[in-house]
Amino acid sequence: MQANIVLLPGDGIGPEIVSEAVRVLGAVSDKYGHTFSFTEHLMGGCSIDKYGSSLTDETLADCQASDAVLLGAVGGPKWDDPMAKDRPERGLLALRKGLGVFANLRPVKVHPALIDSSPLKPEKLKGVDILVIRELTGGLYFGWPKGRDSKDGRMRAVDTLEYYDYEIRRVIELAFRLALGRKKKVTSVDKANVLETSRLWRQIAVQVGSDYPSVALEHVLVDTASMRLITGPVHMDVVVTENMFGDILTDEASVLAGSMGMLPSASLGASGPGLYEPIHGSAPDIAGKGIANPIGTILSCAMLLRHSLQLEKEAEAIEQAVDETITFGARTGDLGGKLSTRQMADEIITRI
Repeated sequence: MQANIVLLPGDGIGPEIVSEAVRVLGAVSDKYGHTFSFTEHLMGGCSIDKYGSSLTDETLADCQASDAVLLGAVGGPKWDDPMAKDRPERGLLALRKGLGVFANLRPVKVHPALIDSSPLKPEKLKGVDILVIRELTGGLYFGWPKGRDSKDGRMRAVDTLEYYDYEIRRVIELAFRLALGRKKKVTSVDKANVLETSRLWRQIAVQVGSDYPSVALEHVLVDTASMRLITGPVHMDVVVTENMFGDILTDEASVLAGSMGMLPSASLGASGPGLYEPIHGSAPDIAGKGIANPIGTILSCAMLLRHSLQLEKEAEAIEQAVDETITFGARTGDLGGKLSTRQMADEIITRI
């Protein structure tokens, strides 16, 4: 297979982890006889510095024309002024919209050898294997109107929480389809006791669920879901929720795996290239030191192979190599070890 992959290393540790992930993809292509070509662009804070824009039209066009996009991380203290005209995160939102990706898949699986790395009690973590699906294109982050004005001599800020029925339906349908290949259970998270958008969300979840009689559906309020993620995560399988709830819950779920550096993600649409990235941020405090954990990015490459290139065997090869590497005892600093970013990638590459 020949595939064109756009690289957006971004800011902070992004270039370091993307570089190692590309080496892993190179090992896969050598072993299985594929040809992966890579085109690299600036995005985020580094793009603001050079071009005055967090995402240029040229970069977006190349991403749209690619087979898949691999992103490192964006942001940092240098660009952290909330009043700035452009910020790195704005580029990420524009990229998601431009690619038409509406569902963010974040698997949270606890490796038995890393149970002690989590702050939770070991008995809470055994057998945890969750797939969180976050809606990406609606909700508070995109609702209109939003902004500030002055009313009766007081400053007022407005954000609008808005969802269309089709936005909800397509992400919930994806959740049910994916649940068929797992434990056949969907947990739909909302705030239907307060929010009208959540009442629509729940109504559509029930409608979609009726088309999948073999999949169990439960409705959980977001505050209860946040508690259950900590007290009983083993009872969750596929969790689907709206944009802001998913943003918060997936960061909370990252503590189950012992480190945010472990977790990958895939953002998918109805067609076109997917967007793949680790869930962690740019970690400017360790940028340039060569100590970042590359596993989240490497596992994102496995999702890229599976979902965008339909290379299941190759995706499993990466996942198995990561699993064996962790079982062997290889650890970066976030997991209590001493391996560098490159050394961890070397350990994984030798096992592919």
